[in-house]
Order: sequence, then C-alpha cells, then structure tokens
Amino acid sequence: MLGEITPIKVKKEMRPQLIVVVDTEEEFNWSADPDRNETGVSAMKYITRAQEICDQYGLAPCYVIDYPVATKPEGYEPLKQIFSEGRCEIGAHLHPWVNPPFDETLSRENMYPGNLARDIEYNKLLNLSNAIEASFGKKPNTYKAGRYGLGKNTVSILKELGFEIDLSVCPPVDYRADGGPDYSDASAEPVWFGPEQNMLEIPITGGFVGWGGAASKQLFNWAQLLKRFKVPGILSRLNIVDRLMLSPEGFNVEEHIKVTKFLYNQGVRTFTWSFHSPSVVPGMTPYVHNESDLERFLDSFRRYFDFFFNQLSGEASTPTRLKAQLEALK
Repeated sequence: MLGEITPIKVKKEMRPQLIVVVDTEEEFNWSADPDRNETGVSAMKYITRAQEICDQYGLAPCYVIDYPVATKPEGYEPLKQIFSEGRCEIGAHLHPWVNPPFDETLSRENMYPGNLARDIEYNKLLNLSNAIEASFGKKPNTYKAGRYGLGKNTVSILKELGFEIDLSVCPPVDYRADGGPDYSDASAEPVWFGPEQNMLEIPITGGFVGWGGAASKQLFNWAQLLKRFKVPGILSRLNIVDRLMLSPEGFNVEEHIKVTKFLYNQGVRTFTWSFHSPSVVPGMTPYVHNESDLERFLDSFRRYFDFFFNQLSGEASTPTRLKAQLEALK
C-alpha cells in the first residue's frame, strides 16, 4: 500500500516520543451500513474533556478531521481557538460516504477510501483539504484514512495534494474480511515512503505481544478459531501472545503499559495514543456507554501519560515535530 519504504534507524538512547491522534468525525452507527445522512457532530462540544488532559501533560493532539467536522461550525469551532494557540495540529480524515463528491456506490467496501477509483478518492480528499483550509486558514499536511483504508492510489494522491505525513497503517490488524487492507505483518515503527522517500508514515501503536515470537500471528489466528474455549484469553494470561493497541478504546491501562514496554524493548521509540472524538460523550461509540465508562476512559489517559512521562522518561511530540526530528537523523 505504501510502496517502497525506507526504515528509520533510531538509537536506543533516543527518548520515547508520544503523539496523540484523534479521529475527529461525525457520530454514526459503526456496525451499520454507511448512511450519508448521519453527519451529526454534537460530540465536538465536549472535546475539551480530552484536550484539557492533554494540556496538563504538554501534549498537542493531532485532530484528523473529516468533512462534517470541517464544514459544520458546531464541528470546527471548538477546535479553532485550540489550534490558534498552538495546542493542537489539524490533519485530514477521509470518510468517503459523507464526503463529496458522491460518485461512488454506497457500500461497506467503499467506506475504505483506498478502494475507490483514483479520481473519486482524489476529488474527495481535495474537497476535504479545501474545506479544512477554509475553516482553519491552513491546508493540512497530515492524513489518516478513514477505517485505516489505504489503497494502491493513495500515496500518489497524497503526494499530489501536498501531504507529508500519513497515520493510516494499523498494525497488527487484518481488515480483509470487511473489504479493507491487511496490516497484520506491519511494524509499529515509522518509515519513509513516497517517490522521493521523504513522506513519513507514523503507524498506530500496536502489535502481537508475548513470547510467541515469529509464530505470534499464527498462534493468534488459531486462538480466534477456538474462542468458544477461551483460548485467546488463556494465551494472553500465559503471555504467549496477545494483540494489543495503544488506545483507550477497548484496551485497559495494564494493556497500554504492556504493549508499550514490549515494543520499547524491541527498539520502538515512537508511540501513538489514538481514539475517536465521539467517545468523549457516553452512548456515541461502543467504548463509552455511560458516565462510569467515560470516567474510566478519561482516567486511562492520565494513568498512561503518568507512566509514559514519569516511568519511561518519554517526551511529548506531534506528527510534524516528529517528522522534523527524524529528518535530522538522516
């Protein structure tokens, strides 16, 4: 999907870098077929619930925003002051089904923008980029495909539209059953890509964790076939293999620390904390159903950030800051 890549070698002495990426989007039913009419962005009124925690730790989140957020005052206004004060970065997040032009067939497969015909993917991302510039006064240089949906044309489109950073790769998840890409063999480490190898890929932080080693993927897939016998949980408790991601959605603090330590010991020094903007309001996503869930959700930010900065001696970064830092290593 990225084509030719150049691995980035960092010294083990490099302090771990943490970026926060927020999939900033409309509220919709994740398990249903795509609906062009689901464009509400009421959750954005409460995005400060997460932003204020990030402020306390010196973290400037990268809000990758989609078309409804970029074009509705209710969506973009809560971010404008934060952006103007340098407390966040703004990127692009393409949800094709709510992003004009609407020239494609409406289907679950086409929710992955990389599955679209090149001209459709290009025009949708062009419209989104222009909408973001109209609302924030600056074109985005960072992209995250909706549903992590990179495709065969995405890299050349990003290059043509002036994007420099991509955040779409999502190890170690395989989305092929739903029509999406396969990231099960992808690394959590950043790489250079693009025609001149000067575009930066910063993957989602995730991996197969445990002492299963090279057999981890096969063991994990085998365990999924035996879910009824609770085999995945058994392998996790025995620390043989677990599939973990650095997100407050679906993973607890112990798992956040576990995947971070595992990847850190493998030499990874860049980490991405990611979540979806509607999760700051109960009932908007599958991860936060009520006020108790919300309290646990937000508390996981504080607990993980405490670990990262105090125990791991990490540093706060952003996609553009990280790109400049890694360019200096060339």
